[in-house]
Amino acid sequence: MFATDSPRILIARMSAIGDTILTLPVACALRDHFPHAYLAWVVERKSAVVVQGHSCLDEVVVLERGWFAKPRSIWAVRRRLWPRHFDVAIDCQSMTKTALACWLSGARWRIGLRGEHGRELSPWLNNELVRPRRPHVVDRSLELLEPLGIRNPQVAWRLPIDEGARQRMRQALGGLGLPRGYAVINPGATWESRLWEWDRFGRVARHLGERWQLPVLVVWGAPGEREWAQQIVAASGGHAVLAPPVTLLELAALIEGGRLMITADTGPLHLAVAVGTPSVALHGTTRPQDSGPYGPPHVAIQVEYHPGSHKERRAADNRAMRLITVEMVCAQCDAVLEHTAPAARRAAG
Repeated sequence: MFATDSPRILIARMSAIGDTILTLPVACALRDHFPHAYLAWVVERKSAVVVQGHSCLDEVVVLERGWFAKPRSIWAVRRRLWPRHFDVAIDCQSMTKTALACWLSGARWRIGLRGEHGRELSPWLNNELVRPRRPHVVDRSLELLEPLGIRNPQVAWRLPIDEGARQRMRQALGGLGLPRGYAVINPGATWESRLWEWDRFGRVARHLGERWQLPVLVVWGAPGEREWAQQIVAASGGHAVLAPPVTLLELAALIEGGRLMITADTGPLHLAVAVGTPSVALHGTTRPQDSGPYGPPHVAIQVEYHPGSHKERRAADNRAMRLITVEMVCAQCDAVLEHTAPAARRAAG
């Protein structure tokens, strides 16, 4: 397959923080199978934080958004990638910009997705196409490794959270008076069609406090999300507190300390999976089998899927999300907490 036991491998996954997190198992599987390989990842700046410093990677090549629309930028990317002499490039996103980066790298072997997941120009720029058998982003990304002899690897994440972020968050939680073990609610999402009402989140927080004596930390990112988070705290009957402003990896550290995460299908959901915090995910315009929380003990709730193209689903209202009731969410939270309570008690003891 390779003339050396230290092949030079490029991973391409550029945008969407959540999908970038869901691709981390590719880097882990490659490192486990090729311990002496040179592994690099090409990513756009928005998502770079979740791969920079990853223990399985030798290099992260960060590109600016829209780089592929300017001839000068395309040439600059070629100058950055070509000297690395990659043996193989793995196009986990399989769209024009990632396939173009793989082609610019000079790798003669470029593996991408076939069929509906091989979009735009990627089927013409990649020269080995894999038709995925399973729908989830994690599984179909790992199936790209089968031509390299890697089949059904153990799924690992190894999210690069530094100890400084953990220490800062422990201090912040102490200042909020939160004991060890709490639930996390993330009300925000990049698509309006993925939002659930703040008053419903508030009722879930009240339920967790009254039924489980579990305090709730409400996290937020953009300024508009802070207002939603404050409304949830106000509706919680005193069972929720507002999280401080945090970076993405500090958010991961906060989630890591929680017993439960409740959120829509968005980046923080996949942070929770990567750090091992049980999650209840709410889906309306995405399907759990494609991008839901990966594996047990996580659960996903969907009443109706809003179909259509990516653009149509993004522009939709949140009607499909509103069909998810507070009672449904509370019931799933109870099921997860009942399942994980013995482990939580052992950890606390």
